[in-house]
Amino acid sequence: MPVKNQRWWLTTDSENIVISAPADKVYGLVAELTRMGEWSPECQRVEWEDGATGPAVGAKFVGHNRGGPFKLMRWSRRGRVLTADPGREFSFATEEGGHEATVWSYRFEPTDDGGTRVTESYEVKKIPAWARIVDVPTNRHRELLEAMRHTLAQLKTAAEG
Repeated sequence: MPVKNQRWWLTTDSENIVISAPADKVYGLVAELTRMGEWSPECQRVEWEDGATGPAVGAKFVGHNRGGPFKLMRWSRRGRVLTADPGREFSFATEEGGHEATVWSYRFEPTDDGGTRVTESYEVKKIPAWARIVDVPTNRHRELLEAMRHTLAQLKTAAEG
C-alpha cells in the first residue's frame, strides 16, 4: 500500500473506505469505467475504444476530464486496463505522449462483517516538466486526495443503496 505523503514531488498516494457490500458488487461498479463519471469529481465520462466493450486486461478507453481552478480545464486521456481480477483488484494506466503516465488501482478486501475495504491509489510514472511546474501552485496532490475521497464516498453510496 502506498505511503501517505504531503510533498508535491512524491507521486503516489491512496485512500480507502469500508463499504457494506460484497467485493464482487463493488468491483463491478468500479470496473465498468463508463460509469466512472458517476463517482469521480474529475472524470466526466469514459468510452471504450478499439472494439473493447468492458473491463478486460488490455481493453482500451478514452476518459474525458474536467478540473483545475473553477473546473475550467478540460482534457482527455487514453488508457488501458492493466488488471481485471473480479472482487480483488482493478487497475488501469492513462497515457501521456504515448507512454504510461498514471496508474490508478482499486483493491478490494473482504471485511469480517461481509463488507469490503476499497483502497484507491495512484502512481504517477511519467509527467511532463511543465505539468510538474503547474502542479505546485495548484496543489495537485491535494486535489487528487480530495478526488479519491469523493470517488470512494460516491461509490459507497451507490453500492450500499
